[in-house]
Amino acid sequence: MKKFLASLAIACAVAVASAEPAFSISRYNSAGMSCAAVQRAIDREGAVILRYPSRNVRGMTLYDRYVADSGFCDGHEYADRVTVPTMDTPRCPVRACKRRPDPEDCFPLQPGCTRF
Repeated sequence: MKKFLASLAIACAVAVASAEPAFSISRYNSAGMSCAAVQRAIDREGAVILRYPSRNVRGMTLYDRYVADSGFCDGHEYADRVTVPTMDTPRCPVRACKRRPDPEDCFPLQPGCTRF
């Protein structure tokens, strides 16, 4: 009986683990890519991690997750316009998930606000 319960527990754990989708996210060095290549990668994959050197601290590498649109953000976030450095431009436009403002703090035309 103990073997049966142990086997059942293992089978349940495998079933639960396989029920969750296994998402992997690609990582790119944006400083070694053109702006168009960075934008194509984001559009093709939906979300990527971009690494790039800090503009302010020598030798520091920064990274973040960049997305094609708000559908790749959590429910409390939206895709906001930001820039990253690339090989051919210091400010390549992309989108990153940002926390939605509290509706009580919103004012008309504020990005991410849904109160108005």
